[in-house]
Amino acid sequence: MSSKNAKAKKAAKKAASKPKMIASGGKKKSKKKSKEQYRRVQAHVQATYNNTIVTVTDVSGNVIAWGSAGFKGFKGPKKSTPFAATTIVEDIMERVKERHGIHEIDIFLKGVGAGREATVRAFNACGISVNSIKDTTPIPHNGPRAKKPRRV
Repeated sequence: MSSKNAKAKKAAKKAASKPKMIASGGKKKSKKKSKEQYRRVQAHVQATYNNTIVTVTDVSGNVIAWGSAGFKGFKGPKKSTPFAATTIVEDIMERVKERHGIHEIDIFLKGVGAGREATVRAFNACGISVNSIKDTTPIPHNGPRAKKPRRV
């Protein structure tokens, strides 16, 4: 029991020895976001049956902007529609174009949702040249495990 009391006293001494912070009353200073100019970026589109998620990254994979149908305010089955996918892309490209001055884009599609083709068309309509479109949907090598034989 005495070891617990000793630990508590040490913790109290440490807290007392630290200088106390005085509240400045102002807002926290936030880091200024750099407005780096990117000539070429990548768009990773994940189109599922329930949602469409678009992430725009630089060539090394650092996220520049992202958006999803749920983030834009679509709810329920409307999240997986082609219209929602188009809206997401328009919103992201509007933000990214003015900040980073993008000219070229590579698109990586993943999933089987309804937003796949719509996102590609929307990127094309934004006035940015689409260099490549690659499908990265995972494919099972041997499929799911077979059912065990039925016993009669």
